[in-house]
Amino acid sequence: MNRRRRLRRRHRDGTPLMLVTDDRYPGETIEAVARWLHRYRSELAPLTLALAVGVAGLYLHAHNPSRWPAVAAATAVTAAGLWLAAGWLPRRIERGYAAAVALLAGGWLTAATIAGPGAGPLPGLLAAGTIAAGLPWWRHRRRRAPVRVERTLEGWPAAADAIGLAGSRIVSAIVDRWGWRALVHLRGGQTVTDALTRLPAIESSLGTRRGAARVEPDPARADRIYLRVLDADPHARPIPWPGPSTGSIAEPVELGVFEDATPVRVPLLRRHTLIGGTTGAGKSGLLNVVLAALTGCPDVVVWGVDLKNGMELGPWAPCLDRLATTPADADALLGDAVRLLETRAEQLAADGEKVWVPSPDRPALVIVVDEYAELADTARDAVAHADSIARRGRAPAVTLIVATQRPTQQAMGSGAVRSQMEIRICLRVRERRDVDLVLGQGMLAAGWTAHTLDAPGKFLVSAPGLDTPRRARAYLLDGDQLDAAITRNAARRPTLAGLPAAPVPAPEPDHDPEVTLWTALLHAGPDGMSIPALIDTTGMSRSWVYGRLHHHADAGRAVQVSRGRWRALDPG
Repeated sequence: MNRRRRLRRRHRDGTPLMLVTDDRYPGETIEAVARWLHRYRSELAPLTLALAVGVAGLYLHAHNPSRWPAVAAATAVTAAGLWLAAGWLPRRIERGYAAAVALLAGGWLTAATIAGPGAGPLPGLLAAGTIAAGLPWWRHRRRRAPVRVERTLEGWPAAADAIGLAGSRIVSAIVDRWGWRALVHLRGGQTVTDALTRLPAIESSLGTRRGAARVEPDPARADRIYLRVLDADPHARPIPWPGPSTGSIAEPVELGVFEDATPVRVPLLRRHTLIGGTTGAGKSGLLNVVLAALTGCPDVVVWGVDLKNGMELGPWAPCLDRLATTPADADALLGDAVRLLETRAEQLAADGEKVWVPSPDRPALVIVVDEYAELADTARDAVAHADSIARRGRAPAVTLIVATQRPTQQAMGSGAVRSQMEIRICLRVRERRDVDLVLGQGMLAAGWTAHTLDAPGKFLVSAPGLDTPRRARAYLLDGDQLDAAITRNAARRPTLAGLPAAPVPAPEPDHDPEVTLWTALLHAGPDGMSIPALIDTTGMSRSWVYGRLHHHADAGRAVQVSRGRWRALDPG
């Protein structure tokens, strides 16, 4: 009563009476509820199914209770069809879940058709079954991922305004095992470079982890990009080498795989290659992949330069026609390569041809140089030969593959070698400026962020046809694969006609290298004798020694005790 008196007094005094109401009309409220139901339709799917089954049971019991055999038969057929639908649901556990849900729903519907949905324990069974079947559905990654992506894309217009890509819009998106990929239409005047420079802002606006987003141009249109976001790193673990991928130097060499599981194929014929990366970035593993591919081709001869006493290229010595481990040897090797390309150039001019076509009888020559900076510091004459090869070696099929930790102007000599590298492979580097040193000026600003690579073997490659920054990981050869590849490729290596495989000292007049080799194998002992010792003892070339060793092994007279060590098998 006191409250009423106060209200009447306020009314007499002219004080307005304020009422808080919802000014939305009923249609707008219904529309808001409908939008909420549509937004959370995935989460509400088990409840929706339970409601549909309950309504169906109520209708069938009221109008057609005798149809329960048809309901039971339809349940069995549906469950069997879901279990056998391997094309639609490839995983067996998913097919089993779908079939179990069909059996539970169909079984409850059959019982409800006979007795009614409110009879006995049926309501409780429906509630318990909805929760039991809903838990796997609510927790399943393949359901949650599209829903999460859809809600993320709904906020793209606001995010685009915040990051400086106002007016861009996402027209489609695909969810895969590792994340999602969207096609983005840019506003007129915006380019892929604008998106690349704003990549950290895109990751922040989408709420992803650092380094999870990728931007790739659409080859068909300059105003479209592909935005890829990775929830998990597909290159978190090393990728085993699948085996030889090429049978000729004219075919691209497969180095690894991109993040979308497509292979990285790089053409090495008549294209010089620079491989750069800091210590522990995976240069040795990448070189193993390259050598495993090249030494298996019958139309290419491989030479090696390793001034670290053969630590990197030494295991491949059986497959290399020549291997230089000292500055003097490197100078002689590269000097012979220059003489070879000059001879081939004269032959091409005489025959009226433009390029040297490799074949087993006329193989290409690939020179692999590990840590080129050591060569530049200790063998200046060799660097001059390398410059000449870089400038003139493409037409006569004499190619350089250079690996280094410091691809600076000073480390690369006069710069001709570095400037002529058409293929650039950059593994992890320490500093941002090193990206431009390996890949070329301006590549860091264009999105080639090799300094963010976080595991050995991950790399970026710039080559003909590979002009966008796509992350890849090189294959890894384990010890057994490495030994098998060396053994397989060493027995079928071609040779260069008209050029000695290596400087060979002249033997004494009464010196028989066959007898000397066999005598050395007889006295090698259980640990065997190393290949360098056999070369020094016989005075013959590396290729001759390996050829005779494999001949003795095929005849059952010699055996390889360990890598690079041999002995006689039967002294008799």
